Amino acid sequence: MIESSADAHATTVGPDENLPESGAPTNRFQRQADLVPIENLSHLEVTVIGVGAVGRQVAVQLAALGVRHLRLIDFDQVETTNITTQAYSARDVGLAKVDATARAVREIDSEIELTLIQDRYRPAMNLEGAVFCCVDSISARTAIWRSVGRTCRFWSDGRMLGEVLRVLTVADEPSRKHYGTTLFPQAEAQVGRCTARSTIYAASITAGLMLHQFTRWLLVEISLAV
Repeated sequence: MIESSADAHATTVGPDENLPESGAPTNRFQRQADLVPIENLSHLEVTVIGVGAVGRQVAVQLAALGVRHLRLIDFDQVETTNITTQAYSARDVGLAKVDATARAVREIDSEIELTLIQDRYRPAMNLEGAVFCCVDSISARTAIWRSVGRTCRFWSDGRMLGEVLRVLTVADEPSRKHYGTTLFPQAEAQVGRCTARSTIYAASITAGLMLHQFTRWLLVEISLAV
């Protein structure tokens, strides 16, 4: 369940002056120009809830894609086991996951605007735009969905256990109605063996599929605006 014992700590960070200029040419996005409408990302607010195995991959890929405004929400810290399954590095151990992920994002794009929230998601956060739900439990998904399901424009839910994955996307009224049918009581969720719960390759595939659905939605948004 989503807890409310700790106060939310949010930090909004502009371009990092301590990092070197990327030196990227003006055509950085040339190889994806026909696949990713970069102009639709300039004012879009994108949120990743949970930056574990899937969420960290999503955040890094969003930075590479060209997102300009990215919010990361996670209460946890990096542990040694996260190096293998979540692609964190040894130097990240002990750091807040949002801080470690922000550093990886900055190495891709030093000018991206980041908002870091080291806390669980709370309804008062009022999320809009695009939301990537990458939390561990179905109960947390249910609570978050009840809060933002009617306010976000795009919702992507990545579910993974070991080598089994599922990606669910909501971008219109029919998909909103269907998504509710995919939620169920926490007691019915598969737990899995503690030694077979996560793999970096399955997390990468899950994140890639979520970003694929995201870019398809961006293209549809453009076609509707024409």
